[in-house]
Amino acid sequence: MKQTLAELMRMSRICRMVFATCLGSFILVIFYFQIMRRNPFVVDGCCRKGSRNALQELYNPTQPELSGAAVLHQARRDQVVDACRVYSASSRKRRVLTPGDLKHLVVDEDHELIYCYVPKVACTNWKRVMMVLTGRGKYSDPMEIPSNEAHVPSNLKTLNQYSIAEINHRLKNYLKFLFVREPFERLVSAYRNKFTLKYNSSFHKRFGTRIVRRYRKNATQEALLNGADVKFKEFAEYLVDPATQRDGPLNEHWQTVYQLCHPCHIHYDMVGKYETLEEDANYVLRLVGVGDSLRFPSYAKSTRTTDAMTAQFFSNISTQQQVQLYQLYKLDFLMFNYSIPSYLRLD
Repeated sequence: MKQTLAELMRMSRICRMVFATCLGSFILVIFYFQIMRRNPFVVDGCCRKGSRNALQELYNPTQPELSGAAVLHQARRDQVVDACRVYSASSRKRRVLTPGDLKHLVVDEDHELIYCYVPKVACTNWKRVMMVLTGRGKYSDPMEIPSNEAHVPSNLKTLNQYSIAEINHRLKNYLKFLFVREPFERLVSAYRNKFTLKYNSSFHKRFGTRIVRRYRKNATQEALLNGADVKFKEFAEYLVDPATQRDGPLNEHWQTVYQLCHPCHIHYDMVGKYETLEEDANYVLRLVGVGDSLRFPSYAKSTRTTDAMTAQFFSNISTQQQVQLYQLYKLDFLMFNYSIPSYLRLD
């Protein structure tokens, strides 16, 4: 009798242990799926597709022809980091980025790319290329996409459209790149495009009339009404006027790259340059693995704003305006390793 009772007690303990084990396993399974439901990106790190992504190929190239470019782009990244360190040491400004700061960052989910577009740095062609990359076969030739269609917001997805968790995941795991240009060439290019071409009447009305009203003495009624003949000297005066800064952020076409893409807050893996546009752009496409089927469009060199052209525009403004403009764009000069132009009078 005692033996039977002891055996029953032993069996009861075993059953309780088995039940506890099963219950614990069930709870763990439930907990696992709760985590997966809340954070679907957990799978991405361990169960990715077999091929290497662009980020891996950039930092650890398997193709020998990409190794030399990797060294160049590391130097460019270092330049940005050093400039940001100097800036943070000399500035008391501290801020945290919000989703609204990320509206210039275009996301390509299929190729795990984030591109920060900068107006007047081949951004129309880059948007066309991004539409080909994200179109899943809808587009094959970037130049078949009309330029106005490339700028339709709904045609590309930007990082500010994601949740905070999704934003952080993509900033950590996707290859982030931007293209920059000598700051004053970009500025003159923006002026020429927006203020000297008749078809940009919306810019004439929005900005030209304001500039004429503020900075032109004895302006004609036609100039006040249409704003179609803004001089570069007036445009420069508008940019450096403290009242303009109080009006809010500058228009994206002449805003600094520092303010558009936030390179001191976002670690860009690759900094391409307008001066080596096709080479750098096709390097990105090779990293993505589409270099054999997709080439970056060539641009019209005959209409490009050059250094000599920029020097001519700057010769028509005062030394004070030159100094003030340099101060406004100084961080872009420093971050992206552009030297002070020889035509600039900073004395």
